[in-house]
Amino acid sequence: MTQQSFVVDAVLFDLDGTLIDTVEDIAQSANRMLAELERPPRSVREICSFVGKGIPNLVMRCMTEGTVATEGEIETAIDVFHRHYAEINGRHAVVYPGVVEVLKALLDMQLPLACVTNKAEAFTLPLLERVGLADFFTTVVSGDTLAVKKPDPAMLQLAVERLDARQPLMIGDSENDALAARAAGMPVLLVSWGYSEGQPVDTLDSDGLLFDANDVLDCIVPAA
Repeated sequence: MTQQSFVVDAVLFDLDGTLIDTVEDIAQSANRMLAELERPPRSVREICSFVGKGIPNLVMRCMTEGTVATEGEIETAIDVFHRHYAEINGRHAVVYPGVVEVLKALLDMQLPLACVTNKAEAFTLPLLERVGLADFFTTVVSGDTLAVKKPDPAMLQLAVERLDARQPLMIGDSENDALAARAAGMPVLLVSWGYSEGQPVDTLDSDGLLFDANDVLDCIVPAA
């Protein structure tokens, strides 16, 4: 774990792969989509490597990695995925160990929290409710809140503006989170248990790695 500490007045969290393990829900939805479209299934591991840049990108990769699909077929597939994911979202999702306790501890430090995710709001808000995390966050910035997604820094900047923060910290699991934080001028810690789009997380540019949710608390000094 990184030994560096950060004076912060707000903490921003990614969702999938950082707070919640959602890959089983996503994989089942993707494979239902592929089956309906008469395409071969993908492994959970492969689908996991597609997670991070939002549903349209995930569906596009499901439809084109090692094969071909037209733009029209991809658009149809996105609609089919949405239908299946709306039914499955949260059914198999699991909050990572220690996350609830860490979020409670951060709130006890009087630190406002934001969730910043590339997942669309129609899936983000119900998921947070279903796993019992919704009440921890002052604000949620979803993948369709703005016209851009991470790694564009605008999503993080909006969260910081809503929290009226001056010294925020980003915690995520992928290069999207690291690049967005760097562009927004804030420190970023990456978790070791996430998806990271198939990239080794220790090769990404960050300010440190977290190997346990509780490691977060050792890295934070609340701003006075």
